[in-house]
Amino acid sequence: MQALAGRVLTARGWALARVVFDARIQALEPLSEAPRRYVLPGFIDLHVHGGGGGDAMEGAAGVRRLARFHARHGTTALLATTVTAPPAAVVRALEGIRAVARRPGAGEARVLGAHLEGPFIHPERLGAQPPYPHPPDLDWARRFLEAGPVRVVTLAPELGGALELVRFLAGRGVRVQLGHSTAGFVEARAALEAGAVGFTHLFNAMGGLMARAPGLVGAAFARGRWAEVIPDGRHVHPGALLAAFRAIPGVYGVTDAVAAAGMPEGRYPLGARTVVRRGDGVYLEDGTLAGSVLTMAEALRNLVRLGLSLAEAAWRLSALPAAYLGVRDRGRVRAGVWADLVVLDEALRVREVYVEGRRVR
Repeated sequence: MQALAGRVLTARGWALARVVFDARIQALEPLSEAPRRYVLPGFIDLHVHGGGGGDAMEGAAGVRRLARFHARHGTTALLATTVTAPPAAVVRALEGIRAVARRPGAGEARVLGAHLEGPFIHPERLGAQPPYPHPPDLDWARRFLEAGPVRVVTLAPELGGALELVRFLAGRGVRVQLGHSTAGFVEARAALEAGAVGFTHLFNAMGGLMARAPGLVGAAFARGRWAEVIPDGRHVHPGALLAAFRAIPGVYGVTDAVAAAGMPEGRYPLGARTVVRRGDGVYLEDGTLAGSVLTMAEALRNLVRLGLSLAEAAWRLSALPAAYLGVRDRGRVRAGVWADLVVLDEALRVREVYVEGRRVR
């Protein structure tokens, strides 16, 4: 049995407490005094392509590499995220993700499944995605679900056959998100009524909110319950983030990190594309943003700089994504859940990380 004492973020708020745990949290014991540090639920990243040089499209080895890298920065669970590729390549990537999800290794964030970002996206809204969009296809969708644990799918609702695909996926418990899309308000509303539930990297690779053309962002503001955002300071203006937090109840943070995260400047894979890290950004050769080098720990600090309380920032990176995914035994600090914990010092730097009770070295 282990214990961590500090200012603990519980489901009821902050408490001076000792967290007693093995693989799961056994108890929270109140204290009158505690070390000057924060104990938070581990971060849950539902959109991450890579990190530490590893790319989810490379198979199990790439997934393990990204899971190890992000665990060191407080991410205790994640969805390994694919990019648009020929369907056979997507199947191979999903098989690798399934292998890691079934047999997690020491020091790795737990892979809860896959986020399929494409290939059912609009060719005019690829962003940095490789140029392999594919029309909505139920046969390939079935094959994808057979190949790996697909939990989230991003698609463009305006494509022919998209609504049928939304109904198919939602009927099998997959969370369907709208993104990489030219859809207008009416098309987005139809997808939400068909069973779509979220929006992928809100504001990016979609039409903006205009007075007479509210677009996908307008649909998210008017009808959305859930949306992911990338709080890296590059993808979304701080004012737009604050507007989203006010308009949409369930806005949670993701990294959209790629293999270049944690690596020096240079060239790195993003599926079939090569992207370039320059400074703290990642780009295609033409200057298009190509994911990020963000970690969830830096996302937390960015949200606090934006004006959110530490408790709300942590909630948007842990409890909220857990709730979105329907995961009840992660994302909170309470008795009975997995001991996924992050210890921060007073400057909000990561000092210790535990995944299912095992310290990440």
